[in-house]
Amino acid sequence: MTETRLTFKEMCAKFDVTPRTLRYYEYIELLQPEKEGRSRFYSGREIARMTLILRGRRFGFSLEEIRQWLLIYEQEGTQTQLQAWMELADRQLEALNAQKKQLDDTIAELQGLRDQTAESLKS
Repeated sequence: MTETRLTFKEMCAKFDVTPRTLRYYEYIELLQPEKEGRSRFYSGREIARMTLILRGRRFGFSLEEIRQWLLIYEQEGTQTQLQAWMELADRQLEALNAQKKQLDDTIAELQGLRDQTAESLKS
């Protein structure tokens, strides 16, 4: 069975990221592609890591939080990593819920002012 390997260009296309983004993730050691001459190849491990990185970014985690979380797996294993994930998720859910409340309050205030203005224009 042949392991999937993607080239630099294929990796950018698969994850819809710019070459600059991919090089940056390598620079900060989130990804460690195999290098053959000037070519880079991304194994299944790197593809899985990229999936986790982008998911983490979508959830609002910082790159440093993601880097630390990935490092836990390498140093301490799955159980410790899953526990750390729960803690990160709980913290992020709290922050997102606070942002949602602020957004709901702002929408309600804007809607109220808009409705007042519409009423005053009818007079």
